[in-house]
Amino acid sequence: MEADSLDLSHLTEEEQSSILHVLQRDLELRRRDEGRVRNLEKTETDPARLRFLSGAWFSEERSKRHRQRLSAFEIVHATIRHRRTKSRGEFSVNAVLLSAATRAVFLRGDIPLSGSMMSLFSSGDFGVVEVRGRIQYSLVYDTQKEELQVKVYCCEDIASARKNRSDPYVKTYLLPDKSSHSKKKTSVKKKTLNPVYEQTLRYKVRTGELRSRTLNLSVWHAEPLGRNVFLGEVEVALGQWDWANTQPVWHNLQPRIYLSPDSISSRGNIMLSIKFIPDGFEGDGLPLTGELHIWLREAQSLLSNKGGTIDSFVRSYILPDASRQSGQKTRVVKRSFSPTYNHTMVYDGFHTSDLREACAEITVWQREGLKTHPLGGIRLSCGTGRSYGEPVCWMDSTEDEVAVWTSMIENPNHWIDTTLPVRTNLSHRSD
Repeated sequence: MEADSLDLSHLTEEEQSSILHVLQRDLELRRRDEGRVRNLEKTETDPARLRFLSGAWFSEERSKRHRQRLSAFEIVHATIRHRRTKSRGEFSVNAVLLSAATRAVFLRGDIPLSGSMMSLFSSGDFGVVEVRGRIQYSLVYDTQKEELQVKVYCCEDIASARKNRSDPYVKTYLLPDKSSHSKKKTSVKKKTLNPVYEQTLRYKVRTGELRSRTLNLSVWHAEPLGRNVFLGEVEVALGQWDWANTQPVWHNLQPRIYLSPDSISSRGNIMLSIKFIPDGFEGDGLPLTGELHIWLREAQSLLSNKGGTIDSFVRSYILPDASRQSGQKTRVVKRSFSPTYNHTMVYDGFHTSDLREACAEITVWQREGLKTHPLGGIRLSCGTGRSYGEPVCWMDSTEDEVAVWTSMIENPNHWIDTTLPVRTNLSHRSD
């Protein structure tokens, strides 16, 4: 190995992944700072002030003290690049297997982007080239047609995959659907780092479902005799998009940062309504005891580890009663990541005072053949951590879940409508 490199073989995969993650973030910050300096150069006319604001003075002082000495970033980066050339296949896997620190949601450009949902479902030639450049696109939603129109205009200054050239195309998915139905492509532009497409890719998606989806746009080099090469991507959380803006926007292409399935905090949303009818509230002594009604309407954008449609159902308990008699469930809805259940569960035998000690646990399950496993769920309660004076792990409701439960208690015989994330961090309880 060259003198200006390090032997990283003694590190574990997790430690190497952590280092790679830091390098990716450092590179991203460097690029942002370069953009800041470019803007300063356009607006600041005083050379002395520009030297101070741009940080040029610091770079000059550092170069005086450390002549011909590489920075830690450059040494580690050179080591990784050396390892990549020795074992391209090995690096293409390890370079994207970043540590659990990637659980955070990154802010890329001006639009909040998840980082990177697509990595949950995909494998390929990632890390072969260093991502650079940007993409221009626009989004329009036609409410009458219930159609999302993604217009891809062009890319600029993208990476070269083969000897100062690339044959790029743009591929899109409307996540979490990773099926062939969701995959759209532009045409391939030959031998260019600044391809112009001017193509519109269309998706049929319901208005109510649109905001729970994530649009992935990725740029690839088309390799006729081998694996296509990843050149960068952008992910857009459509729930945070400004739909009044139909003009084209630019976003910098980003490397694909691996997101561990275990790090996902939510696997979709669940839409439901809930109400409590106190005993005798309807007149003539009816109902005889208080009744809790849970109307499970639908789920949106359920996210499995494999992507695409799933077979799902919903199960509920009113804790602390976790017996078989307390459990109720919906029918299985097949091959849908936004299933409609339209099922009402009714529990009786309650007094109003019981509600402050109870918890409605609602979980979403995936069925694969004869096996089932939970995707996540919600817990509606007062979130006190205690039930009838005893500490319990399942009184772990979030602020939004507590708000729904409290509103139900304070508004008897009224439906409380809500949409809540199917969270994966429910505290484990013993049956």
